[in-house]
Amino acid sequence: MPKERVLITAKTYPTLSRKYGETVCTAGLREDGSWVRIYPVPFRRLNDSEQYRKFDCVEVDLVSSRSDPRPETCHLANYDQLTPVAHFGTTDGWRNRREWVLQRAQVHERLDLLIAGAHANRLSLAVFKPTRIRNFIWEDDDRDWDPAKVSQMREQTKQTELFAEETWRQTFNLIPKLPYTFSYQFEDIAGRKSTLQVLDWECGQLYWNCLKSCRGDEDAALEKVREKYLGYMSGRDLFFFLGTTLQYHGWASNPWVVIGVFAPPIVEQRELALGLF
Repeated sequence: MPKERVLITAKTYPTLSRKYGETVCTAGLREDGSWVRIYPVPFRRLNDSEQYRKFDCVEVDLVSSRSDPRPETCHLANYDQLTPVAHFGTTDGWRNRREWVLQRAQVHERLDLLIAGAHANRLSLAVFKPTRIRNFIWEDDDRDWDPAKVSQMREQTKQTELFAEETWRQTFNLIPKLPYTFSYQFEDIAGRKSTLQVLDWECGQLYWNCLKSCRGDEDAALEKVREKYLGYMSGRDLFFFLGTTLQYHGWASNPWVVIGVFAPPIVEQRELALGLF
């Protein structure tokens, strides 16, 4: 199959899989605006030339998933051939990013329609525009990975050819487990109030960076994360990249989570609309 170009829009914080080891769920938009979920990706075990950033454009061979019924989920045909070819920056009012994300993809504003679409298995990824942000919150979570799950995962990966010798045959340190879950509370255009968990890797990494700068003060670090996602984002034109989880996709009352945020600056966007960029 010919390679496809995909703009990477979201990478979730790494999770543990008994079958695949430490993996990242990656989502992006094709050139025609259709969504694709690439899973599993052993991101931290990729070569430097294969590691990708958000808003990198990558060339990939994709194969539809046989184990995941969600319509957008694909596997990489070759795990050693994920090639970044360009990066979309923030110049000219985020012109390139905005054109690919907001003009090619459908932007949703009602969460009930997205929930119905997930239950009917029509979609599991979406661009969503919240009407009002109410809060950004966190809750305590387990501080360590489940030891039994880690042990089972390592045993399973020793027995498979997936990811070849990079799997657990080399010394590999698991990424630290986040001790908190983060969530946005918001309203949609119909006034529906919702709370959705944020699984974006950037959010998790921001917590660790803030914890370091705050010299281990968790309360101060959490407030800094909140300041970014609530205070700073309030001055941006905020969109969510939403995804459903496989476990809850077709039946939960609300199977959606925030897998990434898209926040162009409001001032530059207005100027962009007036043709000043």
